Amino acid sequence: MSTALTAVGGGVCALALVLSGTADAAPAAPEPTHPDDDYAGSQILKHEATTRSGVGLTAAAGTEGVDVSSHQRKVAWSTLRKSGVRFAYIKATESKSYKNPYFTQQYNGAYNVGMIRGAYHFALPNTSSGATQARFFLAHGGGWSKDGKTLPGALDMEYNPYGATCYGLSKQAMVNWVRDFFRTYKARTGRDVVIYTSTNWWKNCTGNYTGFGKTNPLWVPRYGSSVGALPGGWKYQTIWQYTSKGPTVGDHDRFNGGLDRVQALANG
Repeated sequence: MSTALTAVGGGVCALALVLSGTADAAPAAPEPTHPDDDYAGSQILKHEATTRSGVGLTAAAGTEGVDVSSHQRKVAWSTLRKSGVRFAYIKATESKSYKNPYFTQQYNGAYNVGMIRGAYHFALPNTSSGATQARFFLAHGGGWSKDGKTLPGALDMEYNPYGATCYGLSKQAMVNWVRDFFRTYKARTGRDVVIYTSTNWWKNCTGNYTGFGKTNPLWVPRYGSSVGALPGGWKYQTIWQYTSKGPTVGDHDRFNGGLDRVQALANG
């Protein structure tokens, strides 16, 4: 009788694990060891070889922006504003442990010179769930408010700085991880998170999944004179990171529309 009870009890425990989503889960990877080196495009530069900076664009249409992280330390926002920059994305967090030590100066600095700004999260999908990382991001700068100056949070999905390109996840598991993050973010803010990713990485690691194209704005890196092919599901990019060698901070972006469209994204 006791043996049978033990077996039943073990089955209940196993069922509980399955329901909680932790059954047969691989051990989590360690937290990042060089997060100051991980920023939007850092791994694109390493894995998608390009010698063209992209500073000389074919078309001048759109609104100029930048993205920064602790890599730039204190940013000369007034200089950028005078040069025509009107929006910025600032790295806030990575995984579930790292907080950008320059975030306050960078985030508030952009706001204080009249820019529209938002925060982004550098994802490490093998250290914790999408929901866990979304909650960490929200708690440390990734929130949103309808003040006309705050862009929805962005999720940086790119090559793994610490190992396997796709973080050891299957294509379906990667799609599920992204969905877990954006559903958690939207439940808290009411906004669809912006997805930063390259076409090549998206094809390799999600199987070129098309399901986010109708809901989540795309921020795509490609360093050249044209944006090139886009990931599956997106008919156009919202933001194009076109160079890593732009003035003052390196990473420069072009919003696909005038300043009124940037404001519309901020207002939701």
